[in-house]
Amino acid sequence: MKIVLGIDAGASTTKIVGFRENIKVGSIQVNAEDQLTSIYGAIGKFLNLYSISLKDVYSIVLTGVGSSFILDDIYGIKTYRVNEFDAIGYGGLYLSQKKLALVVSMGTGTAYVKACDDSMIHIGGSGVGGGTLLGLSSILLGTKDIDIINGYFKSGQLKNVDLSIGDICNEPIPSLPLDLTASNFGNILVNASKSDLSIGILNMICQTIGLLAIFYVKNDDIKDIVLTGTLSKFSVIRQIFDRLELLHNVKFIIPNDSTFATSIGAIIYYNKFFR
Repeated sequence: MKIVLGIDAGASTTKIVGFRENIKVGSIQVNAEDQLTSIYGAIGKFLNLYSISLKDVYSIVLTGVGSSFILDDIYGIKTYRVNEFDAIGYGGLYLSQKKLALVVSMGTGTAYVKACDDSMIHIGGSGVGGGTLLGLSSILLGTKDIDIINGYFKSGQLKNVDLSIGDICNEPIPSLPLDLTASNFGNILVNASKSDLSIGILNMICQTIGLLAIFYVKNDDIKDIVLTGTLSKFSVIRQIFDRLELLHNVKFIIPNDSTFATSIGAIIYYNKFFR
């Protein structure tokens, strides 16, 4: 059976997924310093990694900001383009097996898509995302290496960075636990380690993303918020979003393959409307 490639060409990474019928063949992610080169490089790397011949590729489906650089078919293979917000919505619903959800794509920035069956509505976005993590890490930690940064997360202590409700109140406030963040980076200790700073950065980013999502669904019937994108691969974020769940009547879902949700969503869209 022929293979369909879904490619999400983002601002900082290119993600590619291959499907044969409804079965995933594989996936890879590459850095995207130059989107055009990154797209072609990702295809070559994917085919080599999974021992797939170019003649076995039936279609290519592009989405993401970098897809605008491709004007013709790639390698003579029929190439389709899918609106990024449609791909985000379809990917989030497919992976979460939900029919209604707010899908949050945490890439370089963050996009919010209300997804309902065949209706995908982009309701807003934020400049806070993975780019924020890398930029602040470069200044505060002295690195943009994501593996090094991820290693720091595991031993960081928020109490050495953030100001909590308990730091400024002697008594509990209704609906506001004493360990709740009152001010991100509002209590940095002189001896705060790089691990402390790293978890402080991630906590600020995830709280901002999560609270915006909660505000979006406050006056809606949506209770399921599906988290996708590069930031979702860090296991430590689960505890941050779990904390937000306890304070608000929502459910944060991080499905398997969440990093590649938009690439997968492009293929889902292709199967529904182009095939």
